[in-house]
Amino acid sequence: MCTLERKGNIFILTLTGPGEHRLNPTLIDSIQSALTQVRAAVTTTSASSSPAALITTAHGKFFSNGYDLSWAQSSQSRTYLMDAKLRSLVSDFISLPVPTIAAVSGHASAAGFILALSHDHLLMRRDRGFIYMSELDIELILPAWFLALIESKVGSPRARRDLLLRADKVTADVAVKKGIIDSAHDSAKETVEAAVRLGEELVGRKWNGHVYAQIRMDLMSEVLDEIRRDNGTGMRSKL
Repeated sequence: MCTLERKGNIFILTLTGPGEHRLNPTLIDSIQSALTQVRAAVTTTSASSSPAALITTAHGKFFSNGYDLSWAQSSQSRTYLMDAKLRSLVSDFISLPVPTIAAVSGHASAAGFILALSHDHLLMRRDRGFIYMSELDIELILPAWFLALIESKVGSPRARRDLLLRADKVTADVAVKKGIIDSAHDSAKETVEAAVRLGEELVGRKWNGHVYAQIRMDLMSEVLDEIRRDNGTGMRSKL
């Protein structure tokens, strides 16, 4: 599950416990509920919101190890449900009227990396963990909206190739060089501390959150189009 803590104008959403933080409907619903609380807390009127920032992090050696495939394997409808819920969650991140920061405290694999990539800023610890799009290795076809999100956030074609067509396990320092993440830090604690400093800097700009969210939605309109266009096929096994 997750917790939501507020420190002044900084919200910290933490995926709790020592496990892999696999994305299943229960965890996704818990995260989405936290976003709803943040949205309600910062919204003052239909046209403005109070300055704030959201940091997402996790306990243990995993940020998130992707979809809960063991839960889904008994029914294709469960796979569709997980994908639909993650699409809804990512849409909520994109429309959230605050800057968002992922403090990646461990491995971020497959849909877990997609969760991290849904944030505006991505910081990562360098002493443990890697980014890994595992679908090629486990013979799953990526949803089009995954690809649209990765293309919108990872600018280098070579970096996208290495993630998707080599299934590289990318450590934090390499991810900085490839332009996949913003910065690398020496521990989980230092990663969260850096995220808090960044959040405070962004809050200090006193931006109108609704304007911020609209610009983000316009910037990521192709991702939102793919999310809306998805016909429920979700993650598919090999052809």
